[in-house]
Amino acid sequence: MIDDCTALILAGGASRRMGSDKAALRIGGQSLLQRMIDLTQALFPTVLLSVRQPREVQIAQVCDAQPGLGPLGGVCAGLRRAGTSWVFVVAVDMPYLKPETITRLAAMRGEHQAVIPVVDGHPQPLAAFYAVTVLPALESALAQEANCGLYAGLAGLDVLHTIEELPDFIDLDTPEDVAAARRFLAGHSQEHGVS
Repeated sequence: MIDDCTALILAGGASRRMGSDKAALRIGGQSLLQRMIDLTQALFPTVLLSVRQPREVQIAQVCDAQPGLGPLGGVCAGLRRAGTSWVFVVAVDMPYLKPETITRLAAMRGEHQAVIPVVDGHPQPLAAFYAVTVLPALESALAQEANCGLYAGLAGLDVLHTIEELPDFIDLDTPEDVAAARRFLAGHSQEHGVS
């Protein structure tokens, strides 16, 4: 258990490219949301769900202060609500993410203000650890530009970038991504004798 950290699942996106609510999509017999809840509850003492409007799930939820703020708005709301010194932010659409990857990233935090994986040269700020001390910088970035990128708000902070590999950090943006994930996870389950 990562006791000094709250998990924040981002599930408030519009899912425009998907065409339907990502959180409700089912893979391996579970919705993406339930998969992520199960993963994070096994690792963190507290799990929050960032939403645009409340969902019918038995988990603490935090709504964006105002609509249209994007992921950064959800992260700021979660950081304000967290009662721990760290928050692990994760998008709901990452079904490949493994517990051992999360615990390894947690061990890298040290005195840094954030630990952000980098995959194929691209930072992954929606599967990363943030100290609550980053909140003023992120709120300042949000005040300057609505719906600005989360990564832009971290400029000038002590951020550790760690090189990681796929598939942990693949997210699902399109129906084709979901079909590929279903095939991958079904094959993976059969190889390990899991149905």
